[in-house]
Order: sequence, then C-alpha cells, then structure tokens
Amino acid sequence: MQRWCLLVAAVVAIAPCLADGSHKMEVVKQWNLLNFNFPWDYPAANKEFYNPENVVATGLEVGYDRIFIATPRLFSGVPATVSSIPRGTNGDSPVLQAYPDWTHHRAATKEYNCSDIGLVSVYRLRIDSCNRLWALDAGVSRSLEDFEVTCPPKILVYDLHTDQVVRRIDFPPEVVRRESLYTNLIVDETTSRPENNCDDVFVYITDTVAPGIVVYDSGKDLTWRVSHPAMYPDPDFAESSILEHRFTLMDGIVGLAFDMEAGIVYFQPLATDRIFSVTTAALRAGPLPFGKDLPVKLVGRKSSQGIGLGASPRGGTIFYAPLSETAVASWNPRTNEHQILAQDQEKIQFAADLRTPDRDGTALYVLTSKFHRFFLKNLDANEFNTRILRIDDVAIPSGQLATQSHLRPTVPYDALHGNAYYHPSVVLPVPYKPLAPVLPPAATTSTPLSVFNTQNMPFGHGLFTKQSTFGHSTILQQGKPSQPFFALNSGEKSFPPSLASRPQYGANGSPIFVPKLNQNFNDLNLLRYRKSIAANQTFVH
Repeated sequence: MQRWCLLVAAVVAIAPCLADGSHKMEVVKQWNLLNFNFPWDYPAANKEFYNPENVVATGLEVGYDRIFIATPRLFSGVPATVSSIPRGTNGDSPVLQAYPDWTHHRAATKEYNCSDIGLVSVYRLRIDSCNRLWALDAGVSRSLEDFEVTCPPKILVYDLHTDQVVRRIDFPPEVVRRESLYTNLIVDETTSRPENNCDDVFVYITDTVAPGIVVYDSGKDLTWRVSHPAMYPDPDFAESSILEHRFTLMDGIVGLAFDMEAGIVYFQPLATDRIFSVTTAALRAGPLPFGKDLPVKLVGRKSSQGIGLGASPRGGTIFYAPLSETAVASWNPRTNEHQILAQDQEKIQFAADLRTPDRDGTALYVLTSKFHRFFLKNLDANEFNTRILRIDDVAIPSGQLATQSHLRPTVPYDALHGNAYYHPSVVLPVPYKPLAPVLPPAATTSTPLSVFNTQNMPFGHGLFTKQSTFGHSTILQQGKPSQPFFALNSGEKSFPPSLASRPQYGANGSPIFVPKLNQNFNDLNLLRYRKSIAANQTFVH
C-alpha cells in the first residue's frame, strides 16, 4: 500500500510514502494523569502546588535503568519538573519519582533561591555517552499563564551513577533576552575526546519565544547566540488542528534533531509547516559578523505543523510527527525514502519528543500527550492522556557506545519490549538504587521541620527571594511581558512580513515552496563572553 508523503523535500522529486505496517508500535507506559511520590509533608491536596490536570510531559530520555520525563511549569500546580521511573516497573501507570530527590524541586513551593542547586522548569533532557543527564532549566514559571521569569536559565549536569550534580552552567545575560524560553538542546560529542569525560562537548539550545539558537562551547566555557528568520513562528500557521480540536500557539524554534554523521542540525518552529537545517560548522564558528547571515537551508515542507524531531544516530534518517495526521513518519534526505511508521488517532495526538537512544539499538521512542486538551482546559481525566511509545527497527546505532567500556553492560544490550527490560545477567557498573521513602518522624511534642519548609512557616509564606547567580543580592524583577508570544526580543530586527498568499498545493497537486529566505536579515549576534571558571567548574567525579 502506498500513501502520499507527509513531508516533501525542497530539492528532490515527490516520492510515494511506504506504509507496509512492518513496524510495530508498542505502548511502553501510559497515564491518565501524572502522579508523584510525594513526601509526607508536601501539600498535595492544594491545587496551587499540585494540579494533575496542569502537569504536561514534554521531554523524554531513556537511560540504562531509568526513563526520565520532563514536566515544565507551563501552568501552576506542577510539583516536580524532572522525574524518573525504573525501566522494570510493572503496570501501565507508574508513580513518578522526583529526580534526583525533592530537594531539587523547591521552586514548586515558592521556597527557592536562584543560587540553590535545583530546577525551576525543564522542557527537555539529554544523556551523553558518559552517562550524565543534561537538564536544561528554562527558569520560567507558568509560561502559558503569566510567564514569570523566576530565575535565569541554566543547565545542571547529573552523574547518573551517583545522582549528584557534577556541573552547573549559567548563561551570561548577553545571550538571554527578557522573554527567552530555553526549551530544547543537543549535546554534540562528535569532536569530544574520551579523556575529557564529555566536558568538551558543544551544546545547541533553542530559544522558543525570543527565537534563536544559543551555542555553548563546554571545553572553552564560551557562549554565543545566533538567529535567523526561519526560527520565528509563521503567522499563517499559528492555528494547529488535532482531530476536532483547534488551538493557537505562536511558538518559534523548538524541534531539534542531529545528524552526527553529516554534522547537520535540523530544526522547526511549532508554527510552521517546514523543516530547516544548519551545519554544526556554522553554529560552531561563533557569533556572526554584522551583515552576514546564518546559512540555513529549507529541507522540506510537511503536511502540517509539528514539534518533535528525531534523527537516527547513523544513516541520516530523520523522524517527525505532523499534528493533523496523528502519525510518526521518517524521511532520509540521502535516499529520498519516506515512510509512515505509525498512525493512530488516539495514541499519537501530540508527539512532543522523539528519541533514538544508542542504548536501545534500533528503537525510536515517542512521547505523546494530549497537550492541546491540557491547553484548551477540556481534558478528560478518564482517558489516557500521556504515553511513551516505542517503534523498533527504524534507527541505526552509532556504534560509539562500545567505546565507553566503563559504561557498557557485561552482555550485549538486547532489544527491550514491555517490562522485560534487562537480560538477567546484565550488571551495570553502578546499579541504580531508588531513594528510600521519606517517612514522618515519630510523634513528639515538637513540630517536625520538613525538607521544603525550612522556615517552619505555612506554605505560601516562605522565602520568595529570587536571587540571581550573577550577584550576591540581585533581585530578578524583569516584569511580565504583556504578550510574550508576539513580542520580539529587544535589539533584533523584525520578522519579515508574511506573504499575502501561500497555498499548500498547486492546481496539479504538487506542493508550492518558498525557496528563498530574507537574505538581508541579521540577528544582533554579540561577541563571546567568558564566564568565571568557578561558575561552571566541573567537579572531579
């Protein structure tokens, strides 16, 4: 059976899509609403602190022994922004365990200093080849309500052997706009040396509301910012449609995928029907001189908007998920082969993240949710609203994992299905041991102090100071933008005016493209700023 493609390349002839049904889609886990392993003293009954209908999963990462989930503070009532579940958990809907523990999520109870080691709002997570988890903290609370800038954005790097923070990366204010929202990242290890323990990687970060890509050179501890009109939302695609539901969201660049063989980063805003690409060489070259544009290429046009992007570690295949088609598809730019991998109106309604972890061989993981119904406030709590899906035999492993002898299991890592996640003889170097549950102390005449309420005050009346890491007592009071999704960042030129007419298909059924972008546009790309070594020093571990 043949179907027309969900994506058409910009420079090659149209090819029919294959939909042979050979790829089986498996539901790994699914939840009606996300629940957490709350400490005994957490005010879970108060919807200001925990409202399950406001907890939306947007990021996924698959480790050796755990699956990590990011739940950003899109709305109020999100207790933890990074959680994990053991891979051997039985049942469809396991309780999420706050990662690494609840002391890193005090921002939920409004008792958090920006200088603390903790997280405010994480959209995406990535694990490097040294078995370290990179958590990108946007620092923004209630981004879909009043957009409170709680703290400056940062990255915390966790050693998954010890669950300890081994590196903190604070971004200089020169690359952060007033309305910045850091939502996605790629950890590029293609030039990393093994003796440096993944401390010499490059990190590419999306700024969705003030569209741009922030580049971090981990080895030299340098940060710079680039931008391009292709990273901005297209007003013609502000409204998205999923089944009978329609919603409007003007999000800029958010989807990222990395072809490590070709050195190409693919990206897409939410409000567009196109996928673009830029080489890592262009991103690594530093800030652009005035008058020079970032060499962005138009890859192709999809059948509708999308947010999740993925790429095979080898082979060049990219994976995407058009919203209106409720499907996951693949396209290989080298061979022009398109394929619909899975299509399901119930299970694939909003694919927020697509992952192809080397640890799982040929598997593609897809995190789906009914985000549009969370957003429209018409959620049905009796339905499954969040799912982790798995499609096998679609990716090609990079083969680099074999070189990490200190991380490699003692037997080959088999394909994983359902809850049978480990061969009985697989022994990890440092097995994961779940944290012991926090139990209330024995009854006494004194009032116990909680891990959250260190001042022993009623919730909501504790420490509210937002301290910046760039000063000893700087209060972060930037104000709330009146409409963050339509305001442009200060100092950058306006987005080029949209074309008056942009039909999706011509009279003969062939797609119509806009092959040229505005070549006169240039972002205010500032110079590199060296931060203090102490701020981003890597600890010996």
